Amino acid sequence: MTKLPIVAYDKVIWALKRDEWVVVRQKGNHIRLHKQTRDEVLKLTIPAHRPIKRSTLSHILKQARMDIARFLELI
Repeated sequence: MTKLPIVAYDKVIWALKRDEWVVVRQKGNHIRLHKQTRDEVLKLTIPAHRPIKRSTLSHILKQARMDIARFLELI
């Protein structure tokens, strides 16, 4: 299993945008993203932290239904 990298929030958002996620709004230091699938709208909230903790990034990727290998391809 590949270990998650330590990255800043802007790289995470950039990678998610490459995977068809759209930034909907920002309130304070939290950025909201949506992705339309055939069946539903997926929603994520990304904290604007430098760096994002590995555990937080792990939860973000689970909610985004993305594996680590795919995320590493996008960043």
